[in-house]
Amino acid sequence: MVVLTPAHGWRGAAVLALTLVLAVGCSSDPATRSASSVPAATSAAPSAPTVDALGPLSPSAPLRLRIPAIEVDSPLMDLGLLEDGSLEVPPEGFPAGWYTGAPTPGSLGPAIIAGHVDWAGAPGVFFALRDLTAGDTITVDREDGTTALFRVGSVQQFPKDAFPTDAVYADIDHAGLRLITCGGSFDADARSYRDNIVVFADLAGVDPT
Repeated sequence: MVVLTPAHGWRGAAVLALTLVLAVGCSSDPATRSASSVPAATSAAPSAPTVDALGPLSPSAPLRLRIPAIEVDSPLMDLGLLEDGSLEVPPEGFPAGWYTGAPTPGSLGPAIIAGHVDWAGAPGVFFALRDLTAGDTITVDREDGTTALFRVGSVQQFPKDAFPTDAVYADIDHAGLRLITCGGSFDADARSYRDNIVVFADLAGVDPT
């Protein structure tokens, strides 16, 4: 579980205070294929030149997530914070969810999308998230009719007791996207995975249609 407390909003010194271990996308019943290690980091792919001229997009709620390389095509539900300050997660293996307290995908700052790696013994929406590599594309259909195109910079795995809060949630000077799920080995006693998989991606283009 993760407790998130916005310090000063998302601009300025906006860093979320992480007081419990992140457990986004976990299941108490792992799927047949266990989530093994991914590379510590992969090299970032350059963004398309058009984005430098365009800059971040205006805020607009995300509707759908597509990741062709791992055959993900999912609507997005809203995720908030629970009464104890922990990040809400989707109630089942599908769909993925967007944290509404973060920037919208394509706008300035780090957008956050979370999903389960598995659920009740079956693969979840982010079951193959660890298989992404630098340069893979991610698209997010937005409420304003645009589709934000992101390019994966790195895929990283972190122990839950050493989760890099600043790297994932803190302010950035461009439009970014973080996809989060569980990974690593499964702790049968705790009924939880020991690590988190985080995909870091940056805005690389926009389709106005």
